[in-house]
Amino acid sequence: MPGLLRGVARTAVVAGTATAVSNRVSRRQAGRWAQQDYEQQQRQAYEQQQEQEQAPPPAPPAPQPAAPDEMTHRIDQLKQLADLKAQNVLTEEEFESQKRLLLG
Repeated sequence: MPGLLRGVARTAVVAGTATAVSNRVSRRQAGRWAQQDYEQQQRQAYEQQQEQEQAPPPAPPAPQPAAPDEMTHRIDQLKQLADLKAQNVLTEEEFESQKRLLLG
């Protein structure tokens, strides 16, 4: 029985030591990987900052083409209505109703 107890005790010590060493190695590797991840993130952030500083400023937007004056547009529409009335396409009542709609 003492031989069996000694064998079990030796196995327990070896297993405990192996577990402790394994845990220490795992923690050390996790710490190294975390440090590498942190350094990589810092490097990427620095590179992005450098790219933003080196990028030329965006070009100003092109000026919008001048829109026709609203009054000029209304006058053109009234002329078209007058032409349609002169060609007898529109009656006097239709012309007047469209003119009222245009002039508001």
